[in-house]
Amino acid sequence: MPEKKTIDEARKARRQGKSPTTQAGAFVHEEIEHVREGKHGARSAKQAIAIGLSKARRAGVKLPPPPKSASARTKESAKRDSARAGKTTRPSASRSRAAKKALADEPKASASKTALSRQATAAAKRRPAKARKAAAKKAARTRARRQDS
Repeated sequence: MPEKKTIDEARKARRQGKSPTTQAGAFVHEEIEHVREGKHGARSAKQAIAIGLSKARRAGVKLPPPPKSASARTKESAKRDSARAGKTTRPSASRSRAAKKALADEPKASASKTALSRQATAAAKRRPAKARKAAAKKAARTRARRQDS
């Protein structure tokens, strides 16, 4: 269950007309914090991000489906999460316990700055140079300028 603060952040982003991926960012950030705090671990930065996106879909964020290159299991899982949006059925106690136990045994370093940086770099490399350049230009345009007055 996401924290109230996270849901409020996502709703605020939605009101501001931000994209679904930006709205989901609040959930991903929460998940990264959970791993860092030691609430549970993750096998990789990618898994921590995936858990956050799953929570976002269940909370009703209209995220686009996974890319064509994603595995059938990932696509099916995303579809299931989106279908569960708004429904408050809880998993059985034994399933919930098993999932928590499995995550508790995973390493905590997967949410370190180094691991996240490595994941971001790898993700960027998969995109064409033109898309990376466009993103950099947009970042430069929309970067908050310091006001020295």
